[in-house]
Amino acid sequence: MNDQTESAAVLEIRNLTQNFGGLRAVSDFSIKLMQGELCGLIGPNGAGKSTVFNLVSGFYQPSAGSILIDGVPTAGLKPHKVTALGVARTFQNIRLWNDMTVLDNIRVAQHYRLGYGFFHSVVRSRRFMEREAEIAREAAELLEVFHLTQYANELPKNLPYGTQRKLEIARALSIHPKLLLLDEPAAGLNSSDIQELIQLIRWIHERFTVTIWMIEHQMDVIMQLCTRIKVIDFGETIAEGTPDEISHHPAVIRAYLGDDTI
Repeated sequence: MNDQTESAAVLEIRNLTQNFGGLRAVSDFSIKLMQGELCGLIGPNGAGKSTVFNLVSGFYQPSAGSILIDGVPTAGLKPHKVTALGVARTFQNIRLWNDMTVLDNIRVAQHYRLGYGFFHSVVRSRRFMEREAEIAREAAELLEVFHLTQYANELPKNLPYGTQRKLEIARALSIHPKLLLLDEPAAGLNSSDIQELIQLIRWIHERFTVTIWMIEHQMDVIMQLCTRIKVIDFGETIAEGTPDEISHHPAVIRAYLGDDTI
């Protein structure tokens, strides 16, 4: 179970701004996520949500502002260096290695923490053998807890869409992240798969020591899971609060519906 510690800021974003030429995609965005939180980031299409996640992940470098993971600034860091700080990410469009087996998808994700170099892999040293055995064992255990063991030798492209989504989340967790970014995890899922996803994310939040920040257009998912929600529109923050506060916030209603009708 999570042990939420109020003094531990897993992620802190200060006055983040991102420009693409003459377009300001994110403007003066700030947030602090504490250990064990499960928070949401919502907004209409084109609001800048995925841009925020791309900035946190290191895919973009901010035009202004700062991002800190456990107090460590990420300025100038490439995505794999941000991953090494404890940030894992899933994407709206599933990104799995479809020419590798399900088991190898989990194993390869851990390459950044192998603990051995090229020489050890060539001579198959004791360090190489021990680390490979440990990674294989951890991957097998993760497949078991996600009920994916039966698919270990399958290619992901041959699996149902909902199972592929589950595998992508399992792969993200294989790096033992402090912060898990879920970018529209319910995209493309049917109603039955969405209910299973809600239970899965709730179980992950209880089982693993990880802070979860999620973007989602399916409001049922956000409202059932998140204790705090931040809303942006045209790159600017328009509201922040509990699910009940957000669902009745006039600015949020206008952003989604264009008027004050609830």
